[in-house]
Amino acid sequence: MLRKVLSYFIPMRVYRRNSALSKSIEINWNNGQLVLDSQNTNYSYGSLQRVLRIGLKKIGFEKIKPMQNLLVLGVAGGSVIKTLVDEIGCKGQITGVEIDSEVIQVANEYFQLNQIENLKLVIDDAFEFVLKTKQTYDLIIIDVFQDTHMPNFLFEKFFIRRIADLVKPSGFILFNTMTLNEKHNHRNNDYISEFKQLPFKVFTIPRIEQHNELIVVQKNNP
Repeated sequence: MLRKVLSYFIPMRVYRRNSALSKSIEINWNNGQLVLDSQNTNYSYGSLQRVLRIGLKKIGFEKIKPMQNLLVLGVAGGSVIKTLVDEIGCKGQITGVEIDSEVIQVANEYFQLNQIENLKLVIDDAFEFVLKTKQTYDLIIIDVFQDTHMPNFLFEKFFIRRIADLVKPSGFILFNTMTLNEKHNHRNNDYISEFKQLPFKVFTIPRIEQHNELIVVQKNNP
């Protein structure tokens, strides 16, 4: 309790371990909330949860609640899954894909992710999972980071087209990106241009928490 109170003044570390994929995994009290951080950024809860909640609100909680199949690429501590389940009341099947098994161990211990009944956790590379899955989804949330780095495959035409195929008509993609420089801005613009060539509507929510830009994509209903 003392660490929780002190965290309103300075972050208080609860747990730390090294990770081959995420460099380090930390559980910290920050502003009275337990959060999951990597070496250089927030991974779950805290600022990241605020960012993705804004995107979900933009889509509309009332549209998300009845969705039957949802895919989360990049689970980390599972804050967006908690938003889907606890705040929105989503009862549909949620599939969470996370490459770092050590992150999932920590998420289960500190955030009880494994107690969510309608969540299926898959330890896999997001690219490999997207290639293999035969399911289609009402909502795909992409939040794939290794510390502050975003893998290049997320922005490649092949992956974009594959994600587009996995979204049901009238379904949504919510893509959380980090824009630290002008090169990243051009990368995001190219990504948006790819979707504009497809039967999708695209809009962005820029400069959330300074460096996050959300890209929201909706598939047209033929």
